[in-house]
Amino acid sequence: MESNFVDYVKIYCRSGKGGRGSMHLRHVKYNPNGGPDGGDGGRGGSIYLRGNHNYWTLLHLRYQRHVFAGHGGNGGKDKCHGTNGKDEYIDVPCGTVVYDADTGKYICDVTYDGQTVLLLKGGRGGLGNFQFRSPTNQAPRYAQPGEPMEEKTIILELKLLADVGLVGFPNAGKSTLVSSLSNARPKIANYPFTTMEPSLGIVAYRDNKSFVMADIPGIIEGASEGKGLGLRFLRHIERNSLLLFMVPGDTDDIKKEYEILLNELRKFNPEMLDKHRVLAVTKCDLLDEELIEMLKDTLPDDLPVVFISAVTGYGLNELKDILWQELNAESNKLQTIVSEDSLVHRDKDMSRFAKEMEEEGEDEVIFIDEDEIEDLDDYEIDDFEE
Repeated sequence: MESNFVDYVKIYCRSGKGGRGSMHLRHVKYNPNGGPDGGDGGRGGSIYLRGNHNYWTLLHLRYQRHVFAGHGGNGGKDKCHGTNGKDEYIDVPCGTVVYDADTGKYICDVTYDGQTVLLLKGGRGGLGNFQFRSPTNQAPRYAQPGEPMEEKTIILELKLLADVGLVGFPNAGKSTLVSSLSNARPKIANYPFTTMEPSLGIVAYRDNKSFVMADIPGIIEGASEGKGLGLRFLRHIERNSLLLFMVPGDTDDIKKEYEILLNELRKFNPEMLDKHRVLAVTKCDLLDEELIEMLKDTLPDDLPVVFISAVTGYGLNELKDILWQELNAESNKLQTIVSEDSLVHRDKDMSRFAKEMEEEGEDEVIFIDEDEIEDLDDYEIDDFEE
């Protein structure tokens, strides 16, 4: 069954061209030399991106492969202004980043509901010959053509916005933890890569406070190079304020697994290491107190460590306290402000994207233009009007 979670879309966009100005000389009864009265052409429609919190994936754009704005109308006689082309709005979920599909260059970012970003500007309409009248040129026989349209193929990439992102190998207990702390119900089973798509859960805290936790599919060693599912979903971790590393308590070397996960994030984006981190040792219902005390001496000492069991509820309150404390730390707030722009303004590696699109089974976008370019230099003086 095809997943409803779509976080990659490639779209061909084209703004509207401006209408041409009219070259018309007024000839009417009792006023045969009425002078120029050609109107201006209308502007072409623009294309905007608009944040919409009602969407959480790009599914609604999966089969909308072309977005065309309306063309501006031509000017007319009697100083009639051409109609303006219709603007087009592309609604996207918050956390959508836009890249140029040809170069991979960063274009813009939509982060909050109602945010409107101009993607392609419509062409300006040409001036009619009425605008060129002067004492020395009382019958101008020329007008301006409208400005041409703009076109661009873009990549819309969704990066989930969450407070806490879960990082761990498959079957580390990430989905079980999210289902225990929130009302989210991700699929849980005893085999690797049960979680095939990210999911968000709202974790309730004291005094009616809450924070958002993102369940990311498990990553493996080499995920930053395309192994497993990590290549597709590592980017979702970029938008999280805090990273919660999860390693099962029955692992042979907990510190080594943590360092492998950390190294994969470093290879994918070194700036992700600037985020605050917490280590959770999961499945502690399989351990006794004596073994837990022995494990504490072997764990890294540069980040908070908590032992939990999502099945029995052991350590979950302590975990929420630590997460809340780290989320509201002054250093974490400052880091979010400083590094937010640098995270999303990196240009895209197009070789990596081509591989991801191939795995997704995406077809190449076909560029079409249903309108033929008009001859903008063909102006005629209207016939004599009675």
